[in-house]
Amino acid sequence: MKPWNIVGRLRRRSRILGRMVRALKLFVPMCQDVVKGRYRPPPWSAFGWMLAALAYLVSPLDLIPDWLLLIGVFDDLVIVGWLLTRVDRSLDGYRTWRGEPVEGKGDDEGQL
Repeated sequence: MKPWNIVGRLRRRSRILGRMVRALKLFVPMCQDVVKGRYRPPPWSAFGWMLAALAYLVSPLDLIPDWLLLIGVFDDLVIVGWLLTRVDRSLDGYRTWRGEPVEGKGDDEGQL
């Protein structure tokens, strides 16, 4: 494996982690703005992706059972992480409404 490939992969991973954190930080204020009627129309896709992430976390059914210690927890992190990047992408309109910068579309599509 070439060293510059490793650096590139780490950069992509850090960008994905940033999107996950950003989605979590922005989701609650977005919900408050939707409930108070300040932001319309509600981004239903963001609600759907977040609901899917929460359902997967609390569901006893897993792709890989959690009793397989590291592997079972790792699959939860990967799937929930992927869903949170979709939440973040769904919040681009809200981010624009708030006057925050929006990342370019497709910069980490399918990268996890």
